[in-house]
Amino acid sequence: MNFLYPGFLFALISVAIPVIIHLFNFRKFKKVYFSNVQLLKEVEQQNSSKEKLKNLLILLSRILAVIFLVLAFAQPYIPAHNQKTTALNNAVSIYIDNSYSMEAINKDGNLLDEAKRRAKELVKDFGMNDRFQLLTNNFEGKHQRLLNEEEFLKALDDVKISAANRNLQQILNRQGNVLTGSVNKYSFLISDYQKNISTTNKLDTKADIQYSFLKLNANTLPNVAIDSVWALSPNHQPGANERLVVQLKNYSEEEAKNIPLKLSINNQQKGLGAVTIPAGKTVKDTLNFSGLNAGWQKGIISIKDFPVTFDDTLSFSFKVDESFPVLSINGANAGSYIKALFAADRYYELTENAESNVDYSNFAKYGLIVLNGLKNPSTGLAQQLKTYLNAGGTVVLFPDLDANIQTYNSFLSGLSLPAIQGLNTTASKVDHIDLQNPIFKTVFEEIPKNLDLPTVSRHYSFLEKNTSNKEDIMLLPGRKPFFSKYGVGNGQVYLSASGLNTSDGNLARHPVFVPLIYRLALSGGNETPLYYNLGNDNALAGKKITLGKNQSLKITADGFEAIPEIRQTDGKTLIYIADQIKNAGFYNLKLADSLLAIYSFNNGRTESDMHYLDKTALNQLADKGNLKIFDTDKDAVKLIAGANKIGQTLWKLCLILSLIFIAAEILLIRFFNNTKKTI
Repeated sequence: MNFLYPGFLFALISVAIPVIIHLFNFRKFKKVYFSNVQLLKEVEQQNSSKEKLKNLLILLSRILAVIFLVLAFAQPYIPAHNQKTTALNNAVSIYIDNSYSMEAINKDGNLLDEAKRRAKELVKDFGMNDRFQLLTNNFEGKHQRLLNEEEFLKALDDVKISAANRNLQQILNRQGNVLTGSVNKYSFLISDYQKNISTTNKLDTKADIQYSFLKLNANTLPNVAIDSVWALSPNHQPGANERLVVQLKNYSEEEAKNIPLKLSINNQQKGLGAVTIPAGKTVKDTLNFSGLNAGWQKGIISIKDFPVTFDDTLSFSFKVDESFPVLSINGANAGSYIKALFAADRYYELTENAESNVDYSNFAKYGLIVLNGLKNPSTGLAQQLKTYLNAGGTVVLFPDLDANIQTYNSFLSGLSLPAIQGLNTTASKVDHIDLQNPIFKTVFEEIPKNLDLPTVSRHYSFLEKNTSNKEDIMLLPGRKPFFSKYGVGNGQVYLSASGLNTSDGNLARHPVFVPLIYRLALSGGNETPLYYNLGNDNALAGKKITLGKNQSLKITADGFEAIPEIRQTDGKTLIYIADQIKNAGFYNLKLADSLLAIYSFNNGRTESDMHYLDKTALNQLADKGNLKIFDTDKDAVKLIAGANKIGQTLWKLCLILSLIFIAAEILLIRFFNNTKKTI
């Protein structure tokens, strides 16, 4: 037998108290004179022996009562499997799920309140020397330490609903970082266990930690959520018609009929609709709007759906540019087709560089770079374009068919593009155009039966090795590429097999050329996300930002200001916010007093699915001896410090025996040899 708290055994010294009382409890007798005591002598001797026996029994009862009371405080136990266990304090980590799903109601009220109540009950079952970690989905630094009971209960009262969410393995890993050292380790997870909390079929746990999952039960609620939103074009012109695609998902088992849908831009209503969504399905709806001025736009998509409302709005932001910058790098015999095309629309701001005089430093500011008839493209130009493409840029290449093929192949190799196999001088005609490609998808109201396509006098043929990142937009007979798109880095390169000169063909004068280049430009540019998700997206993308000496960026909102970390990479600036932004809404990125960007943050949609893991599913995850599952509606959660780890505890038995001996003392005093004597 061992003791959890052997220090209390020093209190056994108190056994001396009843012994001292017994030794010094002498009675003072009063003399009474009798005429003849001979007849009383035998009775007196008999009563004296009984009195001594009574006193000894009372002494024994008192000693045993004190001994067992001290043992109860020392908490004796029998080690499990006859193994000796060192008497250690307990380190306890309690995870409280504070995600949005914990706002649900059951028969005991709000799930988060019930989780807090359960945590308080657990803490009471441990000793005053034990220490506790409070863990929530926020994974805050202040929760990475052990607290005493008073500190834990105070921190527990401050727990509120959060947009953050974590999976089981992340939670267990976080607890394992704190539960270290020579202590008895306990992990408790109190949650409703939505299905999204499990991302693996097997949990990685530590053998020296006793894990317990406490499952709270909520009513399954119907829910429709705005899943996502995106624009059909990454570029936005003042006053132009815009199209926004909204995706909604019905998480319930019943059809959601006529869900009202509303679009607002800058607090002005821009679109209304009603959507019917089959049970468990996803639908898309396209909203059209126009009339936007140049500058940053704040948009909100909203629906009306009860009782789950945290995912009924989705905010987004984008910029309407006053102009679209285009760079054309021209060879000596490039012609003026690109200049004439973009000069016809004042939205496009064209800059021209000669092949021999290229300003590499400003590549990042252009939404489109056109390589028009370059005679000697260099590998240095390829390297700078590669950086531009990694940042999400768009390049169009019309080659000079009279250039040196070997020089061109070195350039194309630097951009991870197919090599030129040779020059084909046989006249031909484009025989296939992909009208479903985003470039042409909305150009034609109806597809002509005999569509006139460009003719080609001569063209390059390419040696294709990898076509996984390739899209053919126009093809020559035999499915030979004429105009194709290649994914390079985060951007795209449009490669033409022919040039724009009249000696190469009629592409530059053909009616398809204008929509091809315009739509290609509109699909280019550095597309930035319309919104970010709280708790998941900590790196914000933006155009390259150059900071002066002693300058820093700030992210601001109503009552909020933070200085983010920035990193320059691949021609763009990455802005790291860590976990500083915790509330959904719009945030301004500023340099001094200048507004650089507006970012929108939304609550993640992982909590929208109001379906839960049952106890059977949790048991499959917890196929280990040191992991137990408790259903709080059905199972009594009886967890005593050390009970699950050290074996059979005996302190209750000691306390009962102490009370028994106290009762025996009382009975001995009142009823033992208490008969009246008569003379």
